Amino acid sequence: MPPSHVPHFRLGLVGAGRMGRTHLRALAVSDTIRIAAVADPVATGQASLPHYADVTAMLNAGNLDGVLIAASTPYHLPLIETIAAAGLPILCEKPCGLTATQTRAAAAVAKRHNVRLQVAYWRRFVPALQHLRQRVVTGEFGEIYCVNCYQWDGEPPSAQFQASSGGIFIDMGVHEFDQIRWLTGQNIVSVIAASQANEEAAQALATLSNGATALVSLGRRHPLGDNCRAEIFGSRDAQECRFLWPPESEAVFLNALRRQAESFAQGGTAGASAGDAIAALAAAEKAQAGDQPSRAAGETAR
Repeated sequence: MPPSHVPHFRLGLVGAGRMGRTHLRALAVSDTIRIAAVADPVATGQASLPHYADVTAMLNAGNLDGVLIAASTPYHLPLIETIAAAGLPILCEKPCGLTATQTRAAAAVAKRHNVRLQVAYWRRFVPALQHLRQRVVTGEFGEIYCVNCYQWDGEPPSAQFQASSGGIFIDMGVHEFDQIRWLTGQNIVSVIAASQANEEAAQALATLSNGATALVSLGRRHPLGDNCRAEIFGSRDAQECRFLWPPESEAVFLNALRRQAESFAQGGTAGASAGDAIAALAAAEKAQAGDQPSRAAGETAR
């Protein structure tokens, strides 16, 4: 007997810019998800995909099971308001708004309309990082002393993107702050930071709720290409994890995006919640402002 047909999860994509096109590439090989439509003022160039000039037109056309928001950060909150009102689950690119206040508003909208809101912190779907986290959970490192997270891009993004991104800690550092909370299960209590005047590079030092410290190192230009790594130092063991490293960086990234979307489509809980996104943005805001140590938002880590 032939295997039964399992219908694809029909995902609408909002935003066909750099990140939207990356999601299209990642999901092209998925066995469970199909990009069913794209909403963007500019055509994608893919004639096989239904294209709509705005999200309202795409939603009115129907035939969607959920929506992936890959539009620019300033549009995250109004898009969530529109999609949530249509009753569809939402996977929103990080950071889900430019401020923690906007993310709180997005979470409130999703709750009011009883729709699921997941934020696309794709690091949670990298197998090497999942293994590292499992080692923390099972106590193999003992007491955690320090967690260091590095993200250095091969080339800086466009000047247009940087002008609307909220700054290096908002558009890059939120990944590290979410990763720190997810890896350790600890909240970020205080943050001090320093960056170059042109924001080509920035560093932050955080204190965690169980007393550990965490370093965040960010750079917009790296001669080897895009790379990320994490280090954990504990009382029993230590480990460096180069989870995104040339020449395999792109393959790891695309695989994580696919696994993230597939988990979302299946209703999984492994992804970042709105509360996680609020906590990451609250820490990033403190770092971006260059404040002295001060209390960050205390959302509970998962």
